[in-house]
Amino acid sequence: MAISPAAATALAVALAALCLAAPAAGFYLPGVAPNDFEKKDPLQVKVNKLTSIKTQLPYSYYSLPFCKPDTIVDSAENLGEVLRGDRIENSPYMFEMREPQMCQIVCKITVGEKEAKLLKEKIEDEYRVNMILDNLPLVVPIQRVDQEGAYFYQHGFHVGAKGKYSGSKDEKYFIHNHLSFTVKYHRDEQRDVSRIVAFEVKPYSVKHEYEGQWNEKKTRLTTCDPHAQRVITSSDSPQEVEVGKDIIFTYDVEFKESDIKWASRWDSYLLMTDDQIHWFSIVNSLMIVLFLSGMVAMIMLRTLYRDISKYNQLETQEEAQEETGWKLVHGDVFRPPANSDWLCVYVGTGVQFFGMLLVTMVFAVLGFLSPSNRGGLMTAMLLLWVFMGLLAGYSSSRLYKLFKGSEWKNIALRTAFTFPGSVFAIFFFLNALIWGQKSSGAVPFTTMFALVLLWFGISVPLVFVGSFLGFKKPAIEDPVKTNKIPRQIPEQAWYMNPIFSILIGGILPFGAVFIELFFILTSIWLHQFYYIFGFLFLVFLILIVTCAEISIVLCYFQLCSEDYLWWWRSYLTSGSSALYLFLYATFYFFTKLEITKFVSAVLYFGYMLIASYAFFALTGTIGFYACFLFTRLIYSSVKIE
Repeated sequence: MAISPAAATALAVALAALCLAAPAAGFYLPGVAPNDFEKKDPLQVKVNKLTSIKTQLPYSYYSLPFCKPDTIVDSAENLGEVLRGDRIENSPYMFEMREPQMCQIVCKITVGEKEAKLLKEKIEDEYRVNMILDNLPLVVPIQRVDQEGAYFYQHGFHVGAKGKYSGSKDEKYFIHNHLSFTVKYHRDEQRDVSRIVAFEVKPYSVKHEYEGQWNEKKTRLTTCDPHAQRVITSSDSPQEVEVGKDIIFTYDVEFKESDIKWASRWDSYLLMTDDQIHWFSIVNSLMIVLFLSGMVAMIMLRTLYRDISKYNQLETQEEAQEETGWKLVHGDVFRPPANSDWLCVYVGTGVQFFGMLLVTMVFAVLGFLSPSNRGGLMTAMLLLWVFMGLLAGYSSSRLYKLFKGSEWKNIALRTAFTFPGSVFAIFFFLNALIWGQKSSGAVPFTTMFALVLLWFGISVPLVFVGSFLGFKKPAIEDPVKTNKIPRQIPEQAWYMNPIFSILIGGILPFGAVFIELFFILTSIWLHQFYYIFGFLFLVFLILIVTCAEISIVLCYFQLCSEDYLWWWRSYLTSGSSALYLFLYATFYFFTKLEITKFVSAVLYFGYMLIASYAFFALTGTIGFYACFLFTRLIYSSVKIE
């Protein structure tokens, strides 16, 4: 590869430091400007989807019998937000800046059979309510057991809880109907304006009682009273979900001044409590890289240098006839492989992925994909994938021309449709399942149409443009001539069996990334923030180096045993790490997740299948290009008579 492991590591450490230091330095993005609030300015709380780590199926907030505003207004959402299942709407919760409120009535609802069934289902599946204030998600602070005075933050609050009355064996369902909000703000003394830096809640279940007749928001409650300073601090008399019973929704809001500056307000959300594990992961991966680098260096400097010197000093015909090893197959090593068309297609797809991930990570490390821009990461990746179609077409047709192909349009068509087509088919099937569950996670028809438009309107034409440009260029010349009659491959040792060496080759690239993979899976399926792109970029560079080096090492051993069928083998060697990724995802499903529903399990394995397929294309392409450059380098260094 063009970049050495040492240089790659140094570059990544610098970028990681930049990424991790950026928030502390008060850095915020252009276009994500702070809002200044004066005293008594109105604050609008918005509601987002209901989420559950047990079902992985999001639902709209108003799919449950919660209090509604007079008119429900949807917030404009970007492509990434829609694909994530976000549904952001206004709510009846209205605050005034720096004006505490106590025991404010939102509304009263009477629970019917349908409502009781819905609420019990959502409480059973541990659904959480997500809200937003000034673009900050609502969190529940939970005291850490290992550190006194330290908290970690849970996204959203649970719809309710299950429990038993003392002396009873029957399990009941209780709803969280009283919300005690805390809004933290940073105040500018000179201008007397404030900026919101945290939005927290403590939910309670309270069976409210009131005096006299019900008079909407003017009703005087006996369970909590702002006049008598009677505050709710526990759920001692909880509100049970029962058919025919009333539920009164109330809230308190408290404002606290904070030293946290606006630019650093996401730090507590993104606080990395386990950075030691990440550094352990990096050190573990670097050990693998150093081990492989040592092997590659030994092959390159000692073995190859000795081989090339020996081959170049062969003078007599007798000596030339006695040559063994990789030089012996020089007349066959650049013979086009079987199914070379499909190799071109998959190499093109891998290049498209590589370009997309590299650009996305560079932008993420530099802080341009802030978590405050919900859906920004997914939108950026989708658009980059579409535009990288140009590179996919170019690289597949360049390789196709090397294989003496002439039907470049056929290759362009396959490159444009093979991977996206199969992914779209899986995605469409999964989306139909989500539709069947009436979940807000189902992608609407208009968004589906937009995705198809991006694919057919931009990606496909760009693949054809890239293919045309790649095919127009002169073909890459092989360093040695290919014999007309293929050479017979001698019987191979058991450890050089293609299946065995391919499966062995995938272990190290997977080993270099699996610890970081755990955190990525946790952020996706357990709904936690993932914003440690510095570490991720470091791991990505280590993955590139590992894939390249393991492919080169195994390719060299293969050529030394006079087996010249290296084209597909080089791709599959590092690409087989995708198999281990899928097996790890299966292990993660059974050990870390509590998914019980069949549809949710199908969703999980469907999405992980897509991720593994993409990982296969990426790692396979890295391994292929490493061997491609390696074989050209060694065969151009020897004199061939």
